Amino acid sequence: MDQNRNVGFRESEFVATEVKEPPCSEVEFKLTGSNGWIIKAEELKIMLSGVVKPEELKVLMGVRSPKIARFKLGLLVSTMVLVLWACTIPLTTLDETPGRRSLRHRTSFLLSQERVYKNRGYLMISSNGGLNQMRSGISDMVTLARFLNVTLIVPQMDNTSFWNDRSEFHDIFDVDYFIKSLRNEVRIIKELPSQQKRRLETIPLYSMPPVSWSNLSYYSNKVLPLLEKYEIIHFTKTDARLANNGLPEEVQKLRCRVNYEALKFTPAIEKLGKKIVRLLREKGPFLVLHLRYEKDMLAFSGCNEGCNDKEVEELRIMRYDYPWWKEKEIDSEMKRKAGLCPLTPEETAIALKAIGIDPKIQVYIAAGDIYGGQRRMSVLKAAYPNLVKKETLLPPSDLEPFQNYSNQMAALDYLVSLESDIFVPTYGGNMAKVVEGHRRYLGYKLTVNLDRKILVHLIDKYRNGTLDWNDFSESVKVAHANLMGNPTQRLKIPHKPKEEDYFYSNPEECL
Repeated sequence: MDQNRNVGFRESEFVATEVKEPPCSEVEFKLTGSNGWIIKAEELKIMLSGVVKPEELKVLMGVRSPKIARFKLGLLVSTMVLVLWACTIPLTTLDETPGRRSLRHRTSFLLSQERVYKNRGYLMISSNGGLNQMRSGISDMVTLARFLNVTLIVPQMDNTSFWNDRSEFHDIFDVDYFIKSLRNEVRIIKELPSQQKRRLETIPLYSMPPVSWSNLSYYSNKVLPLLEKYEIIHFTKTDARLANNGLPEEVQKLRCRVNYEALKFTPAIEKLGKKIVRLLREKGPFLVLHLRYEKDMLAFSGCNEGCNDKEVEELRIMRYDYPWWKEKEIDSEMKRKAGLCPLTPEETAIALKAIGIDPKIQVYIAAGDIYGGQRRMSVLKAAYPNLVKKETLLPPSDLEPFQNYSNQMAALDYLVSLESDIFVPTYGGNMAKVVEGHRRYLGYKLTVNLDRKILVHLIDKYRNGTLDWNDFSESVKVAHANLMGNPTQRLKIPHKPKEEDYFYSNPEECL
């Protein structure tokens, strides 16, 4: 079966919906009249100055009555004001420092026309995971809704995960912006229409988890017939449900547009994120360290480097308390040597020094509570004394509305991470990957991807005296010379999607 059967993705059609923005200096204003005319901005300026007499104006406007001419001119002026407004509104940024490229939200999306298509059903989705896993999953679901020509219901967020965050979509993202910015691609509504709600009162909702890492043929051959049969289907999972590779370029570009443009945080989150960036900028450049040395990650991964016996047992008990964490008995040292553990704060301090990060730079910790507290942070604090986090930069009253919502707090860290001079993740989790890709999208901003397998090997040799500091530092610099977020091809491994590079960490089709 043709994978494009009855679906909304054909290359020529998809390209046609892309918004092309002319420079404001080239904008022409046109109203359709009896004879059709185009009035340029300069000509309109002359009309508005009063130089053109009523009799001349009615000829220019193609009407018989001066009053009608003035009325049409008024309509034209109103149109001009709207267009100029769209041209002159500054792009949304978090960092207002002159000359810096920053986070962009295109006004043109909000002014684009709604795409009209034959609706083939309704797609409801329940996102799963933390903020960034859900963010990427939602981006895929929007893209699939566009491909299938269905109406998407605003996503439900995961309220049952480890973090127990009860936030809904509108608590994290600007839902109206999300809907309007994508209306030239896909129809998104906040809830099912009343007719479909009544239908679900008599017929059970068909729910399913899509197969992970699927290509478009799976959705056209397996999912589309279900939509035709049930009209409404519910995806119970959204994480990694679309392949990294082998998709049309236009599909990949829409994934980027959703993730990096349409999923804008709420005004309250954006405002506070902007304040954090401003406070940091006032004191100079800053590095964001995504230090994933947190209790949940250590328990889940089985990594316990540097922990005492009591902590090791505490992590083991926590791992057994969560039945959906499949691995229970884990060899921590073996995982560490394989590069599968988050770097410890002590290892991170050594790595940053070896790479040559200025010890005077501000280091913003984008993370929750570090396991072991100040005892484990002392080495990093000694090496980089200008350690800060949002809790030390802001008064408690600023954070209070977000305090009990881990995804909203993570959104603040996400915004600060995008705007940092340097971004350094210590583990390859979802935030690390999505932020890396977003920073590439913003112009290949410096992201240091620490190679944990190489680092722990070199650190152990340095600690046991096999390598002196100079040789150690040189080896670390050489190993990371091409791991700075610079342009590179995404690693593709056929039939092994978990082992290849994640699309959202390096969306090269969009760069």
